Amino acid sequence: MTTLDDDLRDEVASTPPDDEPDRPPSSVRGRGLLGLLTSTDHKVIGLMYIVTALLFFLLGGALATVVRIELYSPGTQVVEPGAYNQVFTMHGSVMIYLFITPVAFGLANYLVPLQIGAKEMAFPRLNALGYWLFLFGGLTMVAGFLTADGPAAFGWTAYAPLSEAIRSPAIGHDLWLFSIVLTGTGTITAAVNVIATVLAMRASGMSMFRMPIFSWNMLVTSVLVLIAFPVLTAASVMMLADRNLDAQIFNAEGGGQPILWQHFFWFFGHPEVYIVALPFFGIVTEVLAVFSSRPVFGYRGLVLATFAIASLSVGVWGHHMFTTGDAATGYFSGLSLLIAVPTGVKFFNWIGTMWGGRLRFPTPMLFTIGFLLLFVMGGVTGVVLALPALDFQLHDSYFVVAHFHYVMFGGSAFALYAGIYYWFPKATGRMLHEGWGRVHFVMTFVGFNTTFLVQHVLGAQGMPRRVADYLPEDGFTFLNRVSTVGALIMAASVFPLAWNVWRSLRRGEVAGDDPWEGQTLEWATTSPPPPHNFDALPPIRSNRPVWDQRHPTRKRARAVEAQAEEAAT
Repeated sequence: MTTLDDDLRDEVASTPPDDEPDRPPSSVRGRGLLGLLTSTDHKVIGLMYIVTALLFFLLGGALATVVRIELYSPGTQVVEPGAYNQVFTMHGSVMIYLFITPVAFGLANYLVPLQIGAKEMAFPRLNALGYWLFLFGGLTMVAGFLTADGPAAFGWTAYAPLSEAIRSPAIGHDLWLFSIVLTGTGTITAAVNVIATVLAMRASGMSMFRMPIFSWNMLVTSVLVLIAFPVLTAASVMMLADRNLDAQIFNAEGGGQPILWQHFFWFFGHPEVYIVALPFFGIVTEVLAVFSSRPVFGYRGLVLATFAIASLSVGVWGHHMFTTGDAATGYFSGLSLLIAVPTGVKFFNWIGTMWGGRLRFPTPMLFTIGFLLLFVMGGVTGVVLALPALDFQLHDSYFVVAHFHYVMFGGSAFALYAGIYYWFPKATGRMLHEGWGRVHFVMTFVGFNTTFLVQHVLGAQGMPRRVADYLPEDGFTFLNRVSTVGALIMAASVFPLAWNVWRSLRRGEVAGDDPWEGQTLEWATTSPPPPHNFDALPPIRSNRPVWDQRHPTRKRARAVEAQAEEAAT
């Protein structure tokens, strides 16, 4: 049996990352642009995912600004109703399919091999293929803007029969469906790679319950992707067959079932909420532990809560369909409410991680605190919508828009910003400027809440979503103007981040290998990491090996503390 004293002696010497002899990584193919285009290095592909997704984020944000300007006052401001349908459709589609899901897998590409002590992803070439499918899929979707009739206009949910060719004949709709097939296939390949990498590429000593929470969450997210994305991808192929081959699968006039599309879509759609949430839960867990100078409280409980959320999420799609009359309200309502339990466990664990810690509040921690506040708000309004009686009243109103953005933007984008500020030094070797980071946080937090908090009231007062206009006597004007002002503040908040990145890359403070006193393995290598990731790994005796190496004399006390926490969970 290994004793603690044995462990302490082990820390005197470092260990190689694995038993394989050093050799040039297979990912190096060339230099310059050719090297970028042909690279299979997981870090390069991860950064390409992140940069590409952020560019799509800028496009989606610009489209959202157009929506808010149009709704500033009654009457037509900048776009006609038909163009408005295209704008809000592409806003939602770009944000969901081209930004928030791909950026999570970009982070996974960059971080998971580093966090588990691997040299590379399990299937580097398949990994590269996934990125290029995502890029060309995204370009296919936005290519609709270049067509004579414009891009898709049937909403990001593409409900049948609206998405049938007779009602949406423009080629932009076909491009949208082709894009979903391409990006969906790319996401599936990325998920396969993450699962194989986690299961087969972990360094010696990195047992499953020593993995960082972010890597755990990406593993569970990837399993969810394999369950949900093939359904949407196959449904999109069927819709293409309906539109172009007269398949009549969703066309009631030809004997098809339009409601079947909604079942397919929401079987994908609700797990998708957690596909875009779980990676960011992992980010905030990492940030909270480091800036609280504490281990993750209830580590195993957090992992089990992640499994519980993922399991429940595949059985609640019907709560989006209460008003169709084709969903068992009692069953789907009960199961939807049950998700609040493991989600609440996570919140208690995050609070427990901070409790009694030596708290620091740099920019990553500020965005994490913002995430906690906003996601609670989104979760509470989610409970409201899971109740059929209230959902019937609020369905397709601006209350749903507000809830959706508190979950998707408050719960994902704030955590993403935390992750960007946290791991930027590791990827570039430079620190982002704290002052500009705080300006970015304040503008984003104020702009976000000004935009979406009042939309709860608009929805409760009866303002429907996806409308290009309203009447002065409806009483919606003042709150719409408040919301639009908030949207403009939020749009402007991108500039401090862009300037901060530009400035820091040119003359930012040198970060060093471990500027935050990190706990997990990515902080054990240089900033940025070498092509082979690690020259040597520290001994892996817990879920925070870098902290163990930095504090060898405190390891015994930590072991006792960890045992007490595990017993408590």
